[in-house]
Formats: sequence, C-alpha cells, structure tokens
Amino acid sequence: MSLPAAFRQAVEALIPRERLFDDPLSTLAFGTDASFYRLIPKLVVRVESEAEVIELLRLATAEQVPVTFRAAGTSLSGQAISDSVLIVLGERWNGREIRNGGAQIRLQPGVIGASANAVLAPLGRKIGPDPASINAAKIGGIVANNSSGMCCGTAQNSYKTLAGLRLVLADGTLLDTEDPASVAAFRHSHAALLEQLARLGRETRANSALAERIRHKYRLKNTTGYSLNALVDYDDPLDILAHLMVGSEGTLGFISAVTYHTVPEHPHKASALIVFPDVESCCRAVPVLRQQPVSAVELLDRRSLRSVQDKPGMPDWVSALSAGACALLIESRAASQSLLHEQIAQIMATLGGFPVERQVAFSEDPAVYNQLWKIRKDTFPAVGAVRRTGTTVIIEDVTFPVEQLAEGVNRLLELFDRHHYDEAIIFGHALEGNLHFVFTQGFDSEAEKARYAAFMEDVTQLVAVEFGGALKAEHGTGRNMAPFVELEWGRDAYQLMWAIKRLLDPRGILNPDVVLSEDPQIHLKHLKPLPAADEIVDKCIECGFCEPVCPSNGLTLTPRQRIVIWRDIQAKKRAGVDTTELERAYRYHGIDTCAATGLCAQRCPVGINTGDLVRKLRAATADHRGTADWLAEHFAAALKGTRLTLAAANGTRRLLGAPLLARTSAGLRRLSGNRLPAWTPAMPQPVKPIAITPASDDSRPRAVYLAACVSRAMGPAFGDAEQTPLIERTRALLEKAGFQVVFPEALDNLCCGQPFASKGYAEQGERKKRETLDALLKASRGGLDPIYCDTSPCTLRLVQDLADTRLDIHDPVRFIREQLFERLEFVPQREPVAVHVTCSTQHLGEAQGLIDIVRRCTEQVVIPEGIHCCGFAGDKGFNQPELNAHALRTLQDAVQQCQEGISTSRTCEIGLSSHSGIDYHGLVYLVDRVTRSKAC
Repeated sequence: MSLPAAFRQAVEALIPRERLFDDPLSTLAFGTDASFYRLIPKLVVRVESEAEVIELLRLATAEQVPVTFRAAGTSLSGQAISDSVLIVLGERWNGREIRNGGAQIRLQPGVIGASANAVLAPLGRKIGPDPASINAAKIGGIVANNSSGMCCGTAQNSYKTLAGLRLVLADGTLLDTEDPASVAAFRHSHAALLEQLARLGRETRANSALAERIRHKYRLKNTTGYSLNALVDYDDPLDILAHLMVGSEGTLGFISAVTYHTVPEHPHKASALIVFPDVESCCRAVPVLRQQPVSAVELLDRRSLRSVQDKPGMPDWVSALSAGACALLIESRAASQSLLHEQIAQIMATLGGFPVERQVAFSEDPAVYNQLWKIRKDTFPAVGAVRRTGTTVIIEDVTFPVEQLAEGVNRLLELFDRHHYDEAIIFGHALEGNLHFVFTQGFDSEAEKARYAAFMEDVTQLVAVEFGGALKAEHGTGRNMAPFVELEWGRDAYQLMWAIKRLLDPRGILNPDVVLSEDPQIHLKHLKPLPAADEIVDKCIECGFCEPVCPSNGLTLTPRQRIVIWRDIQAKKRAGVDTTELERAYRYHGIDTCAATGLCAQRCPVGINTGDLVRKLRAATADHRGTADWLAEHFAAALKGTRLTLAAANGTRRLLGAPLLARTSAGLRRLSGNRLPAWTPAMPQPVKPIAITPASDDSRPRAVYLAACVSRAMGPAFGDAEQTPLIERTRALLEKAGFQVVFPEALDNLCCGQPFASKGYAEQGERKKRETLDALLKASRGGLDPIYCDTSPCTLRLVQDLADTRLDIHDPVRFIREQLFERLEFVPQREPVAVHVTCSTQHLGEAQGLIDIVRRCTEQVVIPEGIHCCGFAGDKGFNQPELNAHALRTLQDAVQQCQEGISTSRTCEIGLSSHSGIDYHGLVYLVDRVTRSKAC
C-alpha cells in the first residue's frame, strides 16, 4: 500500500526535497542494514532537527503511518529497516558536551561511539558500552539496543550508566529528564501515562515470582524484549520510562540525547592467550577469573582458532592444537604499571591448578597484544571470507549461566553437527556467559529456510528453556528473536511487555514487528538476498563498518550501498529485468562520485576495497583507449599541455580577477553539463620545467628524487603565501640534510600510472608504472640509493605489488622520519598547524608518522575530526567538485585557529585550501622552515 496522500503532502511541506528519498535506487540503498533481512521503505526522510522528528511523529500518529528510526544501520537483528517510512539521522546530530571534568558526557544520537571516546580520552574516561561496531555505530543505536561489548559486561552498559535522557514519544511529546521545566510540563501533560507506568511497577514488584525472574534475567547479559528491570529497579515513573527506552530499539520513542556516567579508561594493559585442552577446563576457569582484576575474557573454541590459524602472523602452534582445545584471551588494565604487574601475578596464580595446552604469557607489548586480539577479531570475517556466494553470514548472540557455560558450548556444537553447519564457530564474552556463534546460511531455497527454522527452534529451546539463558545478549531482539520472546520470558512477562508497548505506542506506529510481533514466522520473512555481483565484492556482509570513512557518505552512496545496488542490478539482469534506469542513476551515484581511495577496505571485516569494483566498472565503459595510449606514449607533451592550460587560467585570472573568473567558470560549467572543470582561487599556477644537472661524484650520500607529475606541473596558487614550487623546496631540504639530489632521466615522461588506472585504463597505467620503476632502478644505481617520491598517492601506487626488492621507495613521511631526523635539528614554531592525513598515507601505514613529524615542528597540532578522505581523488575535485565540497564541509570550522595546513598530496591540498580558508602545503615546507642542518 502507498502512503496516505495527506501524510506525503505534509512531509513534503516540512522537509526539503533534497532530504526526501523515494526513488528506486535510494530506497533500495537505505533498505539494507547489517542484518540478514531487507525491507524497502516507501519513503526515506533525513532529519536534521528534533523539531522535525516531533512533527513527523505527530503526522505519523494522525495518519497511522509506521516509522522506523535509523542511526548507522549496523544493527544485526533487523531493527533498522522498514517497508513504510525510514527516518534517518542527518549530520546535525553530532553534539557533545563533557560535564564534571569528564565524569559525564551528553551526546546526541548521531555521535559515533568511538568519537565520544576520542573526546573523553584526554581525561582518562570513556563511555561504558564498547560494541565491536563502535567505530561505526552511533549513540542512538547503542542506547536503543543497549549494546555492550568485550569489556562492558552488565555493569557498564547504557542501562547501568544512564544519567539522563531526552526523548520524543510517539505522539510527538518531548521530555528531557535533566530539565526541571520539561519534567514538570510532562508530569502535568502525561499524568495518566506516568500513573500507568507507576502502577505497572508496583504490580511487578508485588509479584514476587515475576520480580525475581526479572532480577535473575538481568544478572545475565540480556537484550531480549524490553528492559523490564526498569520496573523493579525504580519506582519513579520517569526513571522507569527513561530506562525502558534503553534497549527498546525505536519501538517506544525517539532518543534525541543521552547523558552517560563515564567509566575509567586505564592507560596500562596487558593480554594473554591461554589454551586449555578441552572445553570443560576452559569454562571452569571462567568463574575463577570473574573474581580477578580482568577487564575482558574472550572464549574461542577450536573451530574459531582453526578458522584463523593460517592467517599471517598467527603463531605456528595454533594449527597443531588438539581437536578439543579451547582458549581464553584475557586482558587486564590498571591505572599504573606496578598495579598491572600485581594484577597479572594474581591472575596467573589463580590459574595455576588448571591444565594448559599452550599459552602466550601476559604481554604489555602492543605488537604482542594487538596480535592476540587480532586472532579474536579475525574469527568473524574468517567465516565470512569462506562462505559460498549467495549465502549470508549470521552471528547469533546468546547467554548461558556462567556455571553451565561448558555444557552450553558442547550442546551448541552438537546442534551444529545435527543441522550440518560444519563451518560454524563459537567465540564470546566468557565472563558473562555470552557466546556468539557464526555460521553461513543460504535462503535461496525452501529446504535451506526450513533448515534454518529447525536450527533456530532447537537453539531457542536449548538456551531459553533448558538453560534459562538469554536468546539475545547484546545484539537486540529485532525481528530475529521477536517470535521467541514469550518462550524465553514466560506469559506474564510477555504480556507486561505488550502492556508497555500499547501504553507508549497505542497506535503501533513505532517500528512494528520489532522486539514484539504477533507473527510467529516474522523471523523467516523479508530475508535479504545476497546474489553474486562480482568476485571483488561478493564476500561483503553489508555490515556498514566502511561508511564513516567514505567521502560520498551523505552525498550519494556509501561502499555498502554501492555493493547493494550493484548486486541488485546483476540479479535483475539475470532475471531478464530492464535495469537501464537503475544503471543510469548508478553511473553518477555509484561510479562517478566514488573517490576509489580504498579507505573502506581498512574498515571492512573481510578487506573489500569497493574502489576496485568501481575502477573495474569504469574500465568496462572506458572508450578512449586510443587517447590513453597517445597520452601514455607522449606524457611529456601532455604535461606541457597541462602547464599551458594552467598558464591560460592564470592569465585569465589576471585579466578578469578571481571573483569574476569564478562566476564565469561556474556558469560555463553549468552550460557544459558539468563537463568543464571547476575553477577556484586555489587553482595552482604552472611550474617551469626542472633544470636537471648531472649527478656529481662528491662524497655526499645520494637521494633519487621522483617529483610526481602534479608537482612538475602544479605550483602554488596565486594567493598562497608560499610561492616556491614544491620541487625547489624539496631539493633545498634534501640538500640541507646533506644529500646529493639525483633526478631520474626523462623525468617529464614518467608517471606512476595512477591517472590512467583510476579512469579504467589499467593497461596504460601498468605500462607507465613499469617505465617509472625501470627509470628509478637506473637512477638509484640498481637500488643502492633511497628514492624519495614527493606525493603519497604516487608512492602508494609504485610500492603496491612491487616485486623488485632492490627498490626502496619512500613517501615524504617515511623519508623524513628515517633519513632526516638524525641530520636536522628541529626548532618548533608556536603557531598551530592543521594536518590532513591522505588516504594513501593511511594505506602506507604512515598516518601516525606524519602526525609525529608535525608535532616536532609545532607546539600545536590540529587534526580535524571526521575527515578521513578529502574527496579530491586526483582530478575529481575539478570534475566532481561536489564530492570534495561534501567531504570537507566541516573543515573550515575545525581549522579556524590555524594559518596553515599540511599534507602530502598536491591535488588534495588544492581542495583543502579551497574549503578551509587557509593555505595547505606539502609537509616539506613546514619541515624546511623549522629545521637547520646539524652539520652547521
């Protein structure tokens, strides 16, 4: 059914058209969360204010239109999708307020969990919840799902650390529990509702059997159903209401702000991996460890260890472990190193009587404990990486009483065998008896659906009935476990939950069929297809972890959405459906506005670089191969043409002036259908060709300097305070450090190949890369001399898949760090400097290195939050300037106290300068300014 006309008209009057989405591409893109369900919304609304949410809920209530709220969409149980109206948080929900020296923090629902911790870190504090998705999940979802994690347990989740809540009810009423005026108004306007909540609380506490059952259930980690503990923990109905909202998954109201009591973030930590010979001895150690100063204890069964035993860096002995082995990954944290050592000794003493097959002793070495935690974190993607194309990865989330953990693990293993889930693994948060089990499941046949249904029946009986555990420990009930809430809780508690739902959402408009459903088969409906699309992305599990680092997120599509749409296009084609319109829309949203920098791969659990797919799709439509061949063969002439074009633009600026040229350029671009590039005042002036002198035979060490083609063509902008070209500044810095600078022969004809490869001309790109590597080999005397490349993207391109081990190619960060620190004396300036870490610098592993160098150069370093990629992407800043503008929309406010910015890519610096209000330069400008030779 379509949405009521009156509702549509009212929404269109309320929300600007650019924040309403009802086209097939957008609704499909938003119809996906991290779960294995899919619903296609009829309308997606991106909200930017509380007032908009209030009015939308009033309209939805009046017209009885179901609505669902979406934050990051990392939900695993199907609670962030809708076939009606999906309300998505825009970017203006990012408010943070630190209170009482960090003891509390007030957060809006759009803040990413890791960002909250980043602002608390200097104060030695963090929020309690620590879900595995914390780098992508937003506070709204973390609170609405009562998410926890590896260290959180039951003591530090949102429910237990809640200090205050600001919420909007289904009827559009606003309540802020920390605002006395709001509380007074609500007590007056909703006295009847509060009395009903108070009555439910009194009746629940008076029912001793039910009250004790509730207390027992919440001694376990439990997110099945509503937070009924609110009815026994509190008697004030306002407190009851606030705590019922935690874990309600958007079915009782909208959370517009939350205040947390924060918890300590101890700076000293150590981890150990203890492998026991069997599940029983492993699990018997858990209650012992619960009494010890441990912050996390993660269980990994033998299947989990087997799934990662062949990964790079895994200890050799992992593959030789016995068939029944079971491991505990243990972490301890402390405020001081001496206290940490005491804790480690105490922990190990308590484990002395347990049989141990192998172990990695407690280590404070980041290389060691990061490797141990990598074993744990790689288990889930390991299953995803081997799944058959077309199947999905399901991660279930149950709790057993800790004293029955061993039996629970073994019984789950029996169920895997019985239902033929041979690839399934078990890991989890052992201190809470919280086990995750991961398996692959196809939904493309009735037999497979029946297998899944039978398996879930057995799992729910085992966990909820036989063991009295929780069917959902931390992932939320969603629609996945909605049919089994009564099975776990019993009739009295289940009816109590329905009473709460009907009291707070009497028209049933908030996220129907989530948490509670009258459909016993809801968990078997709306199952998400994962059809084959391309081997590059077929392993995608649509988790959304990639989205925060994507520069087009919020402009067009994210990596997850690009994959979702491409999968759908391929499935429709195989079914004979006409995809012309969808592909036309995808050209711009999916391909043209993808920066293809690959940061998504760094966040992806299975390492997918969506940019690789985009480059492949560009190659399929790249129809100017003759031109590409000519440019590759006559690159020096093309470079000369670029200089002439820049000279012409500079001459026009002198003639017309920058403001008139900008307006004229914008007009011509519109008339050309956006085919002409955009001009900005940050447009570079041309660089004169390098005067190369032959290398001399002096005693100085040699450094081969590969000046990138952008450095050879693009100088500083006319208005830049720095007018020395990058090449001259770099040569001066290297000579100051005592190097003889050597340039490769035929430099103007060299190119790393990136401009060709990014446009889909891989063959020409590889040819230019090979030419350049051959020239560098010759210039470096067969690899004897270090090679300095002044642009990070070019360096990355050259070192990727580099088979010739003789070549040692450095980007600016690595060269300065390894070659110049000992040769130069740094005298830091006082003025603040903004730092942009390019995508390629991150891929090269030099992000922290760049920051450390700038910290040697200045007393104040500013790293703008939330800007992971500038979106300039080679020449996209000229041809798709909206991508660059969107990616850097928050930059100017973040760097307003700075006079200069630093990066390591000339093209990135053009966009950064355009959108920041300050000049961005290459790193060498700053280093040259604040250093002198130690030999002087």
